[in-house]
Amino acid sequence: MIIKDSITSPTRKRFGILGLVFISVVINYLDRSNISVAASALSDDLNLNKVKMGLIFSAFGWTYASLQIPGGIIVDKIKARILYTILLVLWSIGTLLQGFINSFIALVGLRASIGIFEAPSFPINNTIATKWFPEEERASAIAFYTSGQYIGLAFLTPLLAYIQSELGWRGLFIFSGIIGIIWAIVWYLFYRDPENHKGMNQQELEHIQKGETKVKKNIKPFSLSDLKHAFIYKKLWGLYLGQFCLGSTFIFFLTWFPTYIEEQKEIDLMKSGIMGSIPFLGAFLGVIISGLLSDRLIKLGISKEVARKAPVIVGLLLSSSIIFANYTNNPEITIVFLTLAFFGTGFASISWVFVSTIAPKEHIGLIGGVFNLMGGLSAVIVPIVIGVLAKDGNFEPALLFIASIAIIGFLAYIFLVGKVERIQINTNE
Repeated sequence: MIIKDSITSPTRKRFGILGLVFISVVINYLDRSNISVAASALSDDLNLNKVKMGLIFSAFGWTYASLQIPGGIIVDKIKARILYTILLVLWSIGTLLQGFINSFIALVGLRASIGIFEAPSFPINNTIATKWFPEEERASAIAFYTSGQYIGLAFLTPLLAYIQSELGWRGLFIFSGIIGIIWAIVWYLFYRDPENHKGMNQQELEHIQKGETKVKKNIKPFSLSDLKHAFIYKKLWGLYLGQFCLGSTFIFFLTWFPTYIEEQKEIDLMKSGIMGSIPFLGAFLGVIISGLLSDRLIKLGISKEVARKAPVIVGLLLSSSIIFANYTNNPEITIVFLTLAFFGTGFASISWVFVSTIAPKEHIGLIGGVFNLMGGLSAVIVPIVIGVLAKDGNFEPALLFIASIAIIGFLAYIFLVGKVERIQINTNE
């Protein structure tokens, strides 16, 4: 229950909740990315070529992308405390079981199962941010929890490389799965929605809700006609296309990047674990700087068109700098270009704030699901395309492909995303 007292200063419970979401994102991406660290050893043991590895990398995306809309609908109907707990347990079990398989088909199936259970995760995160943070703090909040996917991987990549060197790729999957199951218990014990959070005072609740139009509490059953609100607005299509392009660069780093620096740049596993963390640190800095800068501009009275869109546009343009890695044989200079590109990806990653800001209040989960679906499609397409382009061991065409996609995203935000304001649904439609 909310504490109602005479205290004038709002409590700060929302930041503790943000910490829970941040760690959940770290766990989420631990279970997505461990396959990339294990890829070389796993492919050798199971005799898998690059085309097959591309399909394995892609399997997560098949289900993850296809279930974004259903996942978003579920998020609008089930409380985050219960739903996140169940999903954490199920995708962690799928991760753990990868340590016991011996076939290509089984591995594809387990990767697909993780995609199923992680599908609602970012719509949940966005819904939590919308519930717990006012408009002027929301980009920073989203930037902070989004940074978990970068800072977690930056520090976890050397650790995962070490665990694999000691326990093998099977031990790596088992370790990752156990961590997720433990965190599911922690989440259930500590997460609450604002109205049910003990120790939170009325002033903080009012601070969170200021400037927002209240939506009636009655929950309408989902109707197929609700889907039209996710697809009839040009500005949403600009966001969707931009998210696909942004996701393409990220998916390269999440899947093929360790193989690229090990095989094309000839850096061994342990050294690549250390050097491979540097681009993730760059992305972490990008997303934190972007969120703080965007919210600061809003507080200074700068328009949302500038404060929200500029970081995404600049970030996508920087992401295209990945192409310059094709023009050096020096591993350190390669890492510099890759870090600049991934910094750009991080800088553009506050794109989720547009869902919180533009989507109709009644359908934030649904539109968040569609938005993540478009980003998830990159996880389906990009690993396979890279596997085909690099099947002879040359990754240069793959980097050209990634750079071109980033430029398309840059153009989508310039020409398709219009005024940044919440879409109001006409209830008489």
